[in-house]
Amino acid sequence: MSDPAPQIEQEQPSTQVRVQIPNSKPIVTYTLIGVTVLAFVIQKLVQTLTGSDLLFFFGGKINQFIMLGQVWRLITPVLLHGSILHIALNMYALHMIGRRLERFYGHGRFLLLYLLAGFAGNVLSFVLTPAPSLGASTAIFGLLAAEGVFIFQNRKLFGPVRTRQAMMDFGLILFINLAYGFMPGTNIDNMGHIGGFLGGVFFAWKGGPLLKIRGQTPFFDMVNVRKNGDVLLASMVVFFGFVIIAMIRFLA
Repeated sequence: MSDPAPQIEQEQPSTQVRVQIPNSKPIVTYTLIGVTVLAFVIQKLVQTLTGSDLLFFFGGKINQFIMLGQVWRLITPVLLHGSILHIALNMYALHMIGRRLERFYGHGRFLLLYLLAGFAGNVLSFVLTPAPSLGASTAIFGLLAAEGVFIFQNRKLFGPVRTRQAMMDFGLILFINLAYGFMPGTNIDNMGHIGGFLGGVFFAWKGGPLLKIRGQTPFFDMVNVRKNGDVLLASMVVFFGFVIIAMIRFLA
């Protein structure tokens, strides 16, 4: 998805307007990539030495173990992957989306989004699919959803043309990924993807950045006016909402 740049309408075309946008380094994105790659290296090293994928056995989304109380399996799968291609595709997506999104979300809120989306995806997979699964794509679908919400809610700043193009790109990427996941023989946990996507939407709609332009000509700052209380509320809605969904399986 292209990275649309905010626009400011000017009454006088000759006036030069400068807008300061966030330019912080995506520290959390790079850290998540590093930790995930390290976990994959350890996972494969242990598998080579022992002949068994022990990290998946103790941390993958395996429903019968979750039913026994091993609830950490609703988040640890985001660190585990089945192959080099699997982790390469996920880390590429994290790199592309994370760099764009983290500069607007900020480090802490971006990490919260990633973890909540990963949790939501694994919960929905736990409830709706019996097959074991692993991978960071649950969280990455949450990032994709949050980026779509971010562009939509700040569409006045991006302008109608760039917003429309970005949303079309967003819809196409989402459609291709979900359609591919539903194809026979792909062995993809689409329920996990949908759960991560929903977690990202619910969090971003109330807790994502809401930008306003403030300042005096010719210098303006881009300010996030979203209140911290809204972020807390969004976090609680996603976390406790998906905890309730998980309880459906336990009660059933």
